[in-house]
Amino acid sequence: MLTVEKIVTPEECLAKVRQWQSEGDKVVFTNGCFDIIHLGHVDYLEKARQRGDKLVVGINSDESVKRLKGEGRPVIPENSRLRLIAAFAFVDAVVCFREDTPEPIIESLLPDILVKGSDYTISNIVGASIVLQNGGKVETIELTYGFSTSSIIQKIKTQN
Repeated sequence: MLTVEKIVTPEECLAKVRQWQSEGDKVVFTNGCFDIIHLGHVDYLEKARQRGDKLVVGINSDESVKRLKGEGRPVIPENSRLRLIAAFAFVDAVVCFREDTPEPIIESLLPDILVKGSDYTISNIVGASIVLQNGGKVETIELTYGFSTSSIIQKIKTQN
């Protein structure tokens, strides 16, 4: 599948998820800004995909990232971030959301498994209660030590 074919609207994403679920596939959903792709992102997304049969990644829009992370972010524009994540073979669909949290899209998709990094607890994962109430699972994944976009940006700033 071409990378651009994996980038879908929320409506197209819902149709894909329902089709996959009707075929018996377990759909995993995760989300993030995914600004400046690094090894930590690759490890995290690979581990997320191993939790089920299909992986859907929600990506914050540029406006959402700016509200959450401040001026100067994102470093990489939305369309590029979508393409980069879609390029991974273990990602089945990528959807952009404009809100500050993915709660509306999680509520719409009702994935079988919701995944976030181990810097979260299940009690503070957005959308966890919705997924659990609908019979799904919520899991955390151990993060790769030493890799974060913020630390990479800080390292670049201190070297200049």
